[in-house]
Amino acid sequence: MTRALDVPRIRAHVAGLLAEYRIPSAVIGVLSDGEITDFAVGVKDVSTGEPATTDTVYRCGSVSKTWTALAFMRFVDEGRVSLDEPVRTYLPGFRVADPEVGARVTPRHLLNHTNGIEESYGDPGEGDDVYERMVENIAGASQVHPLGHTHGYSAALGYAILARVMEVADGRRWDDIMRDRLFGPLGLTSTSSRHEHVDRNRAATGYLIRSLDEGPVLSPLGHLPRSFGPGGNISTTARETLMMASVFLNEGKAPDGTRIVSPEIIREITESRVAVPDPYMFGPEWALGLIVCDWHGQTVYAHDGSAVSQSARLRILPESNIAITMLTNAGPRDSFYRRVFNEILADLGTVTIPDLPKPAPVPALDLSRYEGSYGRPGTRYEVVAEDGRLHLGLTLNPMEAKLLNRPERLEYELLPISETHFLMPSGDPLEDPQTVAIYDFEDGAARYLHINCRVHPRTNKESATVHVMTVSTISDSEGFWNSLKKAYGLLPRGAGWTLAVASADGDRAVNVIVHDSVDGVRSFLEEHVGPFATTEYFEADASNAVGLPAV
Repeated sequence: MTRALDVPRIRAHVAGLLAEYRIPSAVIGVLSDGEITDFAVGVKDVSTGEPATTDTVYRCGSVSKTWTALAFMRFVDEGRVSLDEPVRTYLPGFRVADPEVGARVTPRHLLNHTNGIEESYGDPGEGDDVYERMVENIAGASQVHPLGHTHGYSAALGYAILARVMEVADGRRWDDIMRDRLFGPLGLTSTSSRHEHVDRNRAATGYLIRSLDEGPVLSPLGHLPRSFGPGGNISTTARETLMMASVFLNEGKAPDGTRIVSPEIIREITESRVAVPDPYMFGPEWALGLIVCDWHGQTVYAHDGSAVSQSARLRILPESNIAITMLTNAGPRDSFYRRVFNEILADLGTVTIPDLPKPAPVPALDLSRYEGSYGRPGTRYEVVAEDGRLHLGLTLNPMEAKLLNRPERLEYELLPISETHFLMPSGDPLEDPQTVAIYDFEDGAARYLHINCRVHPRTNKESATVHVMTVSTISDSEGFWNSLKKAYGLLPRGAGWTLAVASADGDRAVNVIVHDSVDGVRSFLEEHVGPFATTEYFEADASNAVGLPAV
């Protein structure tokens, strides 16, 4: 039996933290011994000052994956799909660039993020066929790593493939499956998978925190694309999140006793695990739709989510019969979550969240083993050694940097924890420390960098040495910039995007892309923005490729 929660004291504590972090609101729910306590602090809309309530609906981001995994496992429970049959059993046309992966990848690989398929699914649109089109669009998708070789988080693609398997097995669209086969049986009335279905009068408004002095700034992006649905687009309340979490504490039953899945399926979800290369930031293992944490010897299941200026945290403690969730309309901030949850956990008399490890004396490291470029389309990290220390550099998408009011180049020092793990502190008051894994050595060099659950393979920069300047005359501004933003994340491995700028009137744009050839850039860019602009292509040397051409 856990102790009762002192809600007035916790509410006051959270109010102080909201002011400190400049986060407008948080709704917190605690499920303890079968009873839910929830409370709201702050405002759901800064412009109106309207307070958040326990009925306020937030976007829960990647916590959506836990919902989708639970719905998928209902099909497994019924024998309609198998975790270890190839995806091609259910989607006969399924293929990716590596024919062996196309033939062998299974739902289990997708659920625990070990499939390694690059998220190169293009623009599948916003229609009801979105997941069908995503599957069709990855026929040429390469491998980030060999199938099953390591854990590497898939933001959208993996769970979209699972959604398509469900659609084929059931004959209905994923949104309808979630409503009829999970939300309904759980007795939920405020949870939905489409932003259009959210009651706008109850929805929290999302904000960016670009500086503590400036405070919350209205996010220009209202929601994620529909392609993120199974992996990031569920909207819900704190109470209904806990009603879902109760299934994991109650051997597969909803709060009212409705059987959602069997006890055997709950054991399969929680006990089927793979190792996470960085065990410190979130947890040492990943189960089927849940992170597995070790809090001072107690197993805790978790998932986090961030969805365009809103964030969510879910923690399930089976040994204490407790689940906690928090939904906010800004963030995420790891230190904020830790301070809120640790206060609640201590009040309940249960285990608290471990701190990140401190740098430790380790034998002299050969820093050359870690140096190099690690990246995925749209993201590149550079690890360099200077004065006997490792440093990590990250170049932001220019549009992201402008949106967040941050420099395009970020630099961090990596402090050794072990031979493969590093603490990455930050001097930015808006950033919390992180941990990083650089691991899997071959021929004396690390093959992967794992940060924020994402895996980034070492890249070969030799294939991307030509700086190409593109000058576009735009005929459809909205179409051009929307397509350009999507193209940014789809550059082939080894390529880079160093500049994206528009003229004052928005009718012309200049981009600089580092690729293997002018033809390579032309083929890539025309595929994405060809219908919306006429573009000229020029090879430029590196010194000229960092600004506009001379006039």
